[in-house]
Formats: sequence, structure tokens, C-alpha cells
Amino acid sequence: MSKTLLILNDPPYGTERSYNALRLAGALAKQDGGQVRVFLMGDAASCAKAGQQTPNGYYNIERMLRAVANRNGDIGVCGTCMDARGITAGELAEGTRRSTLDELTEWTLWADRVLVF
Repeated sequence: MSKTLLILNDPPYGTERSYNALRLAGALAKQDGGQVRVFLMGDAASCAKAGQQTPNGYYNIERMLRAVANRNGDIGVCGTCMDARGITAGELAEGTRRSTLDELTEWTLWADRVLVF
């Protein structure tokens, strides 16, 4: 069973790094026996903001996170990064939760591979 941790640093829109990371996370979460964890830090903390409205035909990061979570992916959001951006736990998207650097450390030790975007 493979265990993958993806660490995202970029904002939800403006670059495609978070988009591409979540595409990969979703594909990995579909694999039998694989476990996926996603940690959002820095500007990527904004990826977990609930209520994102994007134009028709444009990707929606909130929906992509939900798809990973629905496949038993675990999604943590750096609490310090949330605070710096004024994001409260009540504003987080379904399937995401406030996390800590200590938990990221545990996840890093848990993972077979760590991918940073």
C-alpha cells in the first residue's frame, strides 16, 4: 500500500500548481490500496476556503479538494497560515480541517513519498 503526502504552497488560482497537485492527488486517491494526504500551507491555505465560485468551464479547487476527501484522502490546512490570512475554521471547505506543523511532521514520517508543489 503506497502512502503519498502532497504539500501545496501556491494559491488556488493565478498559477496551476495547486490545480495540478490536486489532479494528481485525485488520481492517486482512486488507486486501490493507496493512501493520500494533502497539506495546504502558505498561500495554499486559501485553497480550502468554502464557497468558491468560478466561471462555468473553469476548474474549482474547492470541488477538487472535496473529491480527494470523498476518496478517504486526509486534508490538513496549516493553522498559522490560516491565521495570517484571516481564515477561520468555520470558513473551511467540507473535507478539510485546521492542522499544525507537528501533524505535517508526523505525515512526512508516515509517507513513502512526499511531493511538494
